[in-house]
Amino acid sequence: MDDRRLLGLGGALGALGVAMGAFGAHAVKGWLEAADDGAARLAWWHTGAQYHLAHALLIVALGVWARSYPGRLPRAAAWCAAAGIVLFSGSLYAMALTGVRALGAVTPLGGVALLAAWALVLLAAWRRDPPSNGQT
Repeated sequence: MDDRRLLGLGGALGALGVAMGAFGAHAVKGWLEAADDGAARLAWWHTGAQYHLAHALLIVALGVWARSYPGRLPRAAAWCAAAGIVLFSGSLYAMALTGVRALGAVTPLGGVALLAAWALVLLAAWRRDPPSNGQT
């Protein structure tokens, strides 16, 4: 994936993260709070939105980095971050909306993907993976 697409992916996920945060703060807040476990549901939603936005920003940063560092590791990190957003934040959003706690079994998989993204950032910074276009 080229740097433009990484920037686009980060921008799209960032916009979706803002929308999900606003949706949780306005559209479903009262509904979530009215549930028996409303405080937990609202907390899940907020946690999902926070991690969603933070990792969308990571993807944007990786897109910028990829412009001057065309190695494989920043792109792999971006894909891990995107998968982590879907699995981690997505499962928290789904749990908040449905109250089905079994969906929480997916959340750690997303957390592992997010950790892998940051580990790949660290590895890329430390290793200086050679550029993918054959230049040194």
